[in-house]
Amino acid sequence: MDALLALDQGTSSSRALVFGRDGRLLAVAQRELPQHFPQPGWVEHDAEEIWTHQVECAREAVAKAGVKVAAIGITNQRETVVLWDRKTGQPLHKALVWQDRRTAAFCEQLKSQGLEPRVRELTGLVLDPYFSATKLRWLLDNVPGARERAARGELAFGTIDSWLLWKLTDGKVHATDASNASRTLIYDIHRGEWSDELLAAFDIPKSLLPEVKPSSGVFGQATEFGVPIAGIAGDQQAALFGQAALTPGQAKNTYGTGCFLLMHTGTQARTSTQGLITTRAAQVDGTAQYALEGSVFVGGAVVQWLRDGLKAIGGSGEVQALASSVADAGGVMFVPAFAGLGAPYWRPDARGALLGLTRGTTQAHIARAALESIAFQSAAVLTAMNADVDAADRLTELRVDGGASANDLLMQFQADLLGIPVLRPKVIETTALGAALLAGLGTGVYESTEQIGAIWQLDRAFEPRMSRDEAGARLAEWDKAVRQVLAE
Repeated sequence: MDALLALDQGTSSSRALVFGRDGRLLAVAQRELPQHFPQPGWVEHDAEEIWTHQVECAREAVAKAGVKVAAIGITNQRETVVLWDRKTGQPLHKALVWQDRRTAAFCEQLKSQGLEPRVRELTGLVLDPYFSATKLRWLLDNVPGARERAARGELAFGTIDSWLLWKLTDGKVHATDASNASRTLIYDIHRGEWSDELLAAFDIPKSLLPEVKPSSGVFGQATEFGVPIAGIAGDQQAALFGQAALTPGQAKNTYGTGCFLLMHTGTQARTSTQGLITTRAAQVDGTAQYALEGSVFVGGAVVQWLRDGLKAIGGSGEVQALASSVADAGGVMFVPAFAGLGAPYWRPDARGALLGLTRGTTQAHIARAALESIAFQSAAVLTAMNADVDAADRLTELRVDGGASANDLLMQFQADLLGIPVLRPKVIETTALGAALLAGLGTGVYESTEQIGAIWQLDRAFEPRMSRDEAGARLAEWDKAVRQVLAE
């Protein structure tokens, strides 16, 4: 049986999933990933813990499935930075997570020097702490001896995919794929190579960097499992691939810790005028593929806050019942800017706010407002995306995935706000599925992307029920709430 193993290393958990050739999920294993917050706005992970959890999950999932896998695919939280010793394989510091905002002041300094237009031209990105380069620069400047050791070629940098690939191959392979490289602020997405100009601007030695390869193809051999690692893509590009959104104009939104809406733009790197970014999509051969992307920093994480911070629920699965116990949010608007606001606002200094509270406000109203905030933020991104493309290319449907896409209340409200069908596939594990499919394509399990497109199957379509006038009024309320937050 041509089973495929996907390693899905995310922000809140490490997972391994085994898929059959037909895309059916055969087994899954998961470990929750502890979050470290050494200071307000700082977010770290233990890279060694990520590796330990990930390999444990892989062993467990393969054992559960009871099959021999043909290949391994890796998908990962993007932008998160690991710096390690090439000889010992030991990280020099905890990984700096994509949510980490410690380099916000440095980004502002670079903007004041006029660097952002050139960064955007070469990378498709904005100068924001979200991306990898300023995090790597911080490690080089703040870990004792790191810069000197980097200059001597003793250290390696990578996003989580590179770190796992290095560990799986016992340090034989230091590589990444184009989709992950395109999130670093130092990769020229047009030329398809690391930018010497930007490396100089960020003062990062080139010797630290992994080799960049297409997303599908053999990267190396996994020592323990004895099979090739043949697919790598950042989580959102992997989800786009797993959703079979393979042609220009198709789009998906992943409802994970954050929300990430990507629209495939084919071989065209479309420049946004609406606060979105241009990124590399998963690349199956030598031809560059691109996407427009809008990133919402706090999506499903707001449910974690309801559980861990507000203690309103005992588990994430309880939020739908609590939110559904009231007819609406009772006038409450929740702007969950716990880590600033991402697209289309790009305000790292923004802070969260609960607005419209009264004596009648209950935890249920806040829970409903929290769920609605996920849809409001995603709707703002989609509105920006539609403004960036020709009228003929505007979205007529949205494919959804990620843990929170299982929440029917949220998906219906999302369709109501957008005024287009929201399509949830039978397999919502599309991030892991995308990595598995890339690995299958890279080892001949699949012969073409057409075969992959045939695997996608619809579970449920959420049709809009709200009038466009009412939706417009609700979106105007959201805009007003955001303006109040940004005015602080």
